[in-house]
Amino acid sequence: MPVGLAHGVLWAVGLLPAAIAVLALPGESLAGTSAVLNALGRVSGIAGLGLMLVAAIFSVRIPGIDRLFGGLTSLWRTHHLMGGVSFLLLLAHPLLLSLAAAEVSIGAAVTVLFPATGGLATWLGWVALLLMMIFLAPSFAFFGPPRYQRWKHLHKLSGVAAVLALVHTWWLARSIPAPWSTVIWSTLALAAVIALAYALLLARRAHRYPYQVVAVAHPANNVVELSLRPLAEPLRYQAGQFVYLTPRDRTLSAGQGEEHPYTISSAPEEANLRIAIKDLGDASRAIQSISEGSSVDVMGPYGAFFPAHGNEAELWIAGGIGVTPFLGRARHLASAGHPVDIQMIYCVQDESRALFAEELRALSEQIPGFRLTMHYFYQEGPLSVDFVRVHCEDCGERQAYVCGPGPLNGLARQVLLESGLPRHRYHSEEFNLL
Repeated sequence: MPVGLAHGVLWAVGLLPAAIAVLALPGESLAGTSAVLNALGRVSGIAGLGLMLVAAIFSVRIPGIDRLFGGLTSLWRTHHLMGGVSFLLLLAHPLLLSLAAAEVSIGAAVTVLFPATGGLATWLGWVALLLMMIFLAPSFAFFGPPRYQRWKHLHKLSGVAAVLALVHTWWLARSIPAPWSTVIWSTLALAAVIALAYALLLARRAHRYPYQVVAVAHPANNVVELSLRPLAEPLRYQAGQFVYLTPRDRTLSAGQGEEHPYTISSAPEEANLRIAIKDLGDASRAIQSISEGSSVDVMGPYGAFFPAHGNEAELWIAGGIGVTPFLGRARHLASAGHPVDIQMIYCVQDESRALFAEELRALSEQIPGFRLTMHYFYQEGPLSVDFVRVHCEDCGERQAYVCGPGPLNGLARQVLLESGLPRHRYHSEEFNLL
């Protein structure tokens, strides 16, 4: 299934209850401003709840499923967008109903929003909306960069909000005719419960792999590459994928027992799993001093950055710790020994910040058709169309893969599109609240 179609199916499922509600609207629903506002209010609430439940269902990280949607980062972009649209629709729901009642009187409009007595269902709806405000707020840039663990804990409120919203809907349901109302909401609620049960109970057994830290390398003063030995069945993965790693080292100053996403830097055929981690926060800073012999749990793999079987010409643009998926892929290609057509542009501030540069140079000599070009900002300035075209004349005809800090990703995308690269040939990877 094409990636775009897979995402479209999610939206279609989420909006299906609203579509049925629209088809079931009586003719008098369009008879006057008040009736139209009332109908819009009911439909917006149904659409918001449908999208909220679908977003919750697909927030569960099932390894392999994410590849249908172009990887976990792509799936979660849709999850974030769906959550935001759901919130806006649910916010519009009571406001539209209140405006519809305002034609009668201001008092009637206030009563719709805040019933004095016998309005438990309405108050449950308000509590659900308030909980949505609390757990969604950190996702918006207005509130600044969120703390990852706090954001994860706040998102647990989404389950409570969904339950209260469902009770509110069942209690006041009158827009979708029976038995469709019961069938639709029961099916979505059951799917959400199954997803939650998987996340809390099954995921830890089915997709968690115990490993032991057997070596800790320091390619830079703020970067560590862990070498992990499997203690049971090893993780099977493809080059460029990532995992959630949970360190169990009790001597760590932060992050012990917390899971965070990191890209795999080893090749799939290596006996040990290697993961490169840069100091970018409390947990990643603490893990720089993890003890050899300590244990970690790995969950995954996730991501679809590179195709499973790619044989087209490629352009890689890396920056900072974003070099990690390319390093893993290059190590894999060196092991495979097949000729390729890959141009890599590695963007760093200066020579001292070029992580794994010497190994990449050695790999470029070892892999037939693999070419490495260094781009130093202090010499070349920002990445430009001219620089890319000089070192990769046919850049617009290749599959382009970009991974690095957010500003570099944005600049690289602009440069590549200006160089004639079709949008569907551009691929990027970044972890934003995964």
